[in-house]
Amino acid sequence: MWGLALRTLRFRAGGFVATFIALCLGATVVMACGGLLETGIRNNAPPQRLAQASLLVIGDPTFTGPREGSDRTRDYALRERVPLDARLVDRVRALEGVRTVVGERTFATALTGPGGNHKAQGHGWDSAPLTPYALDRGAAPTAPDEVVVDTVLARRAGVAVGDRIEIAAHGGASAYRVTGIARAARTVPQAGVFFDPAEADRLAAPAGTVADIAITLAPGADRGTVRKRVSRALHDQPIRILTGDDRGAVEHPEILTNGSDLITLAAVFGGLAVAVAVFVVAGTIGLSVQQRRREFALMRAIGATPRQLRRMLLGETFLVTVLAAGVAWFTGPAAGRGLFDRLVASGMVAETVEFESGWIPTVAAAGAVLLTALVGGYVGAWRAVTAKPTEALAESAFRQRWFNWFRLVVALLALAGTATLMLVTAYVLKGPVAASTAGPAAICAAIALALLAPGLIRMCTSVLARPLGALTGESGRVAMLGARVTSVRMAAVVTPIMLAVAISTGELYIQTTTTTQGEREYTRSLRADAVLTGVGGGLDPALLAGVRGLPGVASASTYVASTGFVESPRTAPDNRHGIRFQGVDVESGLATVGVTATSGSLAELRGNTVALPNRLAGKVRRGPGDSIRLRLGDGSSADVRVVALFDSRAGYESMLLPVSLLAPHTTNGLPAQILVRAAEGTTPDRLVDSLGVWAKDHPGVRAASRAALVETHAEESKTQAWVNYLIIGMLTLYTSLALVNSLILATHNRRREFGLQRLNGATRRQILHMAAVEATLTTLIGVLLGTAAAAAAVVPFSLSAADSWLPDGPITIYATVVGAAAALTFAATLLPTWHALRSNPVRAAQG
Repeated sequence: MWGLALRTLRFRAGGFVATFIALCLGATVVMACGGLLETGIRNNAPPQRLAQASLLVIGDPTFTGPREGSDRTRDYALRERVPLDARLVDRVRALEGVRTVVGERTFATALTGPGGNHKAQGHGWDSAPLTPYALDRGAAPTAPDEVVVDTVLARRAGVAVGDRIEIAAHGGASAYRVTGIARAARTVPQAGVFFDPAEADRLAAPAGTVADIAITLAPGADRGTVRKRVSRALHDQPIRILTGDDRGAVEHPEILTNGSDLITLAAVFGGLAVAVAVFVVAGTIGLSVQQRRREFALMRAIGATPRQLRRMLLGETFLVTVLAAGVAWFTGPAAGRGLFDRLVASGMVAETVEFESGWIPTVAAAGAVLLTALVGGYVGAWRAVTAKPTEALAESAFRQRWFNWFRLVVALLALAGTATLMLVTAYVLKGPVAASTAGPAAICAAIALALLAPGLIRMCTSVLARPLGALTGESGRVAMLGARVTSVRMAAVVTPIMLAVAISTGELYIQTTTTTQGEREYTRSLRADAVLTGVGGGLDPALLAGVRGLPGVASASTYVASTGFVESPRTAPDNRHGIRFQGVDVESGLATVGVTATSGSLAELRGNTVALPNRLAGKVRRGPGDSIRLRLGDGSSADVRVVALFDSRAGYESMLLPVSLLAPHTTNGLPAQILVRAAEGTTPDRLVDSLGVWAKDHPGVRAASRAALVETHAEESKTQAWVNYLIIGMLTLYTSLALVNSLILATHNRRREFGLQRLNGATRRQILHMAAVEATLTTLIGVLLGTAAAAAAVVPFSLSAADSWLPDGPITIYATVVGAAAALTFAATLLPTWHALRSNPVRAAQG
């Protein structure tokens, strides 16, 4: 049978090319997502600035917290840098095998001036050898007002040795003299400014801490042994010791959280890609098998057994799959690299993370596609190889039997899963997190509709036959008659259309709804008319008094945002991304965040206190007067007393804390903004102008309008959404190519039918007209079923996130999707039909 399978591949190249394309594209997409998943799991980021450090000690960037409704715990990633006590440096320095120890200070700075702001990272000069940086010219800083800048920053800002420059750092700005320019021995993406160690200690936050401890080993010392000594010496501290490529996370702390985000993104879209590949591959193979029913029937009639035919078919499928996997071995990693580069460009992944696509995702993708192909071929050929020869010959022209109890049971299970996911999306989950169940709901609905497609196509054809027949004339009526007896063949073509419409419409409207609601909630909660920001890592709280005294200012408040967790009680909500904390100044900050208490008093928001949204208060079962324990963004615990409750949009809740409590536990250690409201009679534009004049006397402070703040937030949201659009586009492109592939295959195998029609008197124009009507019917049914599958995701998600049955987003999205599906369907139907009609009708009729 293997020899027969090889000979069959030679003489049925058209059908096997279609199968090869479907398998190759499916494996490529799955391998690409697998590469992203492996990259997120490994999360390798080779160190650059700290490359010479053998060991790096950092504060543990995770904490173990409770799961909702369970006694078990899980690890949560902290979103702020976890500082280390500077006294630990001396403890490590005393250990055997240690050559040098540097308590590294890392803080945000910006070189300000008429030419604009040039952001950089500030460090003490004692950490420069870790890169290693070496003086290219000039001398090291030895006084508090001296700095060394690297060659990158010197080139950007046009700075030379001896220049006086203004540097904003830690909420203020001071003048420094450039004593030297340093050159790095390797590429360092972040520009650097090096201060005298004592000045760096003053500017770093919080006082008396270091960002990390960098250790180099004495000659002959064993790294593993020294690591154990460091671990024992610091056993009473929440630390993590990093070696190898893990050290890169110190330079880019966002790598730790971005890695988990990348894993989630790759897993979700990888699962979606596998589901789509199963549909496409199984559908293409099933369609190819259907076209060979007459061949199988004749082979049965001359004595071939079902087992022999099944072995032949599986052998053919296996050979094509191996060839497709061999091609995807090269195209999959290339596609994954392209996606990864786009993620880096969007800022979702740090540029120092290395893309990894090893043998694991390759083998997994090849195995998944092989299993799908073999199962699809086995199931698709079941009826053809098991039917009696006479029955098989009778059904070889048009297969009409499609129903079986297994198909029905699986379809009912898929429908039950769809209903469950829809209910969870609409009534259990709230806000953006509801998207985690909305997407799978569309896939479950698509599975159910695909299994029931032949029956649904017959129903739709019966409904559409009369109006389409009346509008399209005799050719249209012939097309309708043909559609009624070829519903099984049509199902293989309708399914890719349904998938393309369901995935693109569902995922796009989920994303547009998420983005729109996020912007709407941000705008609703922001009551400020203007905002002051610092270019050098926060603002000095002492500036607030001066702002409040300006004419035209009704109120002003320092503000900072962070992310944390509820540590106690253990009924805390399980949110791996944490809960948003907003730090405000109770004196006048409440006027800028738009919150009204429903119980308790917001005026008591001082010291260790918190105001909770009502929904969150219900989850933790706490009210005014009760206490809860919070885990702040830098890992510190805080016991706070609940002083007020307030209404907040479900899914967008945030806690209110005093800015004096929250700001010291952020990476910069300072308020990030000063929110300002205009006094009565002062327009927002006049207020911004007034603040702009005041800011000129305070280097490093910038004034912006409310509109600019909203626009910046919208741009950030669009950047994050763009990543999802990219992957959605990739999956939609795959289903679109599969649609074209299936249509070409289906039309190509109808040459005998077209030949018989022409011999019976039909003209080429009439056949093309009939094909156009069939394309119209196929498009209508595919769009209808795809819209139903998309609605299973979009409607409950819109109810959860937007309290509306309809999603946020322009109707042009749906119109574009439908138009593209129609254009592809017509092109992939009419062009192959036109090509088939060019052949001699007698030869075509003979098959």
